[in-house]
Amino acid sequence: MPVMSGKVVAITGASSGIGEATAALLAERGAAVVLGARRQERLDEIVRSIRDRGGRGAACITDVTRREDLERLVGQAVAEFGRLDVLVSNAGISKIGPVANLDVDAWSAMIDVNLRGVLHGIAAALPVFRQQGQGHFVTTVSTAGLKIVPTMSVYAGTKNAVRTILEGLRQESTDGVLRTTSVSPGYVRTELANSIDDTEVRGQIQHNMDEFAISPEAVARAIAFAIEQPHDVEISDITIRPTTQG
Repeated sequence: MPVMSGKVVAITGASSGIGEATAALLAERGAAVVLGARRQERLDEIVRSIRDRGGRGAACITDVTRREDLERLVGQAVAEFGRLDVLVSNAGISKIGPVANLDVDAWSAMIDVNLRGVLHGIAAALPVFRQQGQGHFVTTVSTAGLKIVPTMSVYAGTKNAVRTILEGLRQESTDGVLRTTSVSPGYVRTELANSIDDTEVRGQIQHNMDEFAISPEAVARAIAFAIEQPHDVEISDITIRPTTQG
């Protein structure tokens, strides 16, 4: 029997990159996956691909800045598959640039997606996890929060805020019901650079991705590793980066 048979996993940011790769891998290993993102057509394509390979999948249009969208995503998982075991909060944007640019709108957008979006997911899934007696929050953060570099300070701040919240939630939840996992990828071949408005910074980030970024599937395998552990084992933090990244 597949390792994840019976598990139900909801994933935000699932229309490309790490989210798409994670959905495909978990479905292959037996999980039912509910994909959340804003691009309906893309989500439908991925779900069809999963089903064509014998997996179980569903799509739910989800804008993580809207609390009601996360409630709908969680609700659809429970309604369609009977429960929710894992919420993978993967949606994120990187409107990075020097602080001196004073791009307040970009700062607000990152706070809304990277931080508030994760909180919306926690608010939606936590009552379900408590009612079931178990649940797992897996959240994509970033190595940008581990090594602070120019142009990434606000972006790193949103990611480190999430890291802090998850650690606080972990310490509040030592009754064996919840697990939390922070996954910090380095450079990964995704569409993340597309959200960078500063053309010079975007060009440098895209160059680095082209030069040495790892595949989204590598991060998906790390996420799967954390999920597949017995429920009394918690993988709290995973850092995964290219071997050539400084």
